[in-house]
Amino acid sequence: MQIRCYENTFGKIQTKNKNIVFFSFDYTNYIELSLLGLFVFSLIIQVIYYLGIYRRFTTYKRSSGNYGHPVSVIICARNEADNLQKNLPSILDQAHKEFEVVVVNDCSTDDTQIVLNVLAKKYKKLRVTNITQDPKFTHGKKLALTVGIKAATHEWLVFTDADCCAESDQWLNRLQENFSEKTEIVLGYGGYRPYKGILNRYIRFDTLFIAMQYFSFALCGFPYMGVGRNLAYRKSLFFRNKGFASHYNLISGDDDLFVNETANKTNTAIEFDPASHTLSEPKFTLRKWVNQKRRHLLTANRYKGKHIFLLGAEPFTRVLFYVTFISLLFTGTYMYYIIGVGVLRFVIIMIIFKKTMNRLLIKNLLPWIIIFDFFSLLINFILYLTTSFRSKKIKWK
Repeated sequence: MQIRCYENTFGKIQTKNKNIVFFSFDYTNYIELSLLGLFVFSLIIQVIYYLGIYRRFTTYKRSSGNYGHPVSVIICARNEADNLQKNLPSILDQAHKEFEVVVVNDCSTDDTQIVLNVLAKKYKKLRVTNITQDPKFTHGKKLALTVGIKAATHEWLVFTDADCCAESDQWLNRLQENFSEKTEIVLGYGGYRPYKGILNRYIRFDTLFIAMQYFSFALCGFPYMGVGRNLAYRKSLFFRNKGFASHYNLISGDDDLFVNETANKTNTAIEFDPASHTLSEPKFTLRKWVNQKRRHLLTANRYKGKHIFLLGAEPFTRVLFYVTFISLLFTGTYMYYIIGVGVLRFVIIMIIFKKTMNRLLIKNLLPWIIIFDFFSLLINFILYLTTSFRSKKIKWK
């Protein structure tokens, strides 16, 4: 019997005779090549997101010039006496020529009604609608919003919260510059006040990243959400969509799910001028922020399939990037190339975030971007996992 020996592509010796073939693979090299392939794949997808999608927002030139549209501002308030006293004047003092502010006092048991009565004497543009508590019936924010929308006089509706203030008296003017014949939805930016502490920095990073996403996707023709702290849409759109009927049973979704259902590439505009921002007080304890975040996450699985895919591909490939990056460093193969490519990704991320922060006038976050880029994956995974088990315990107020 004649036996021949030769070296295979992985450097091992294998034998062959007429009847038997023995294969021997160098699994170490096979695993390293697989890791390298996944690393390159994840990097390509990440670069596509940052340079192909998120960069859209950093280079977009906003248009202006539409004036004269009357506006109804809708605010729902439940036990918000302190916030209304502090923030509502910034809404009522807008320089816009024709607007009204409709505040829905939703079953408040504090001094909300007293504060509204005092403000109503000073501001003729303030209108108040009250909802009284029915012991046989409980409701969420969507009912209060529906009541406010029905009470509104004008076609264009602007939404914000009782704990938000307008950054300038040009807030409504900047938003209404986007009110064209084909536009039905305008997405604005609602930020949080900066304070010391890592929780505050993470909250502002999370808000920044979400804004960068929904602004950029809207510019790419895939608008998928907006934030109720700063959002505008037509009253006719609301009734044409039958309001919040498809998700009325959820405590959240009055902003993002409504936009997800009704927005498209031709009827949606964005407004990010600093004068158009609203500003809110952030949560000061981890527990309160987690509860707030869980409320927002309840709607994620109700988005359109294409939006779920687009939103999920970025964090998935980010996880893949970090896993393969760390694994390849441990193997020692191509170490300098791997480090160089990893640094290149971080540089791209920092540039895009820096330009986004400049557009939105956000400061003191850049050194934290890389840290949060990694740890946000773990934080969001835990929040998504725990939200599904606690959904029945999460409430609006």
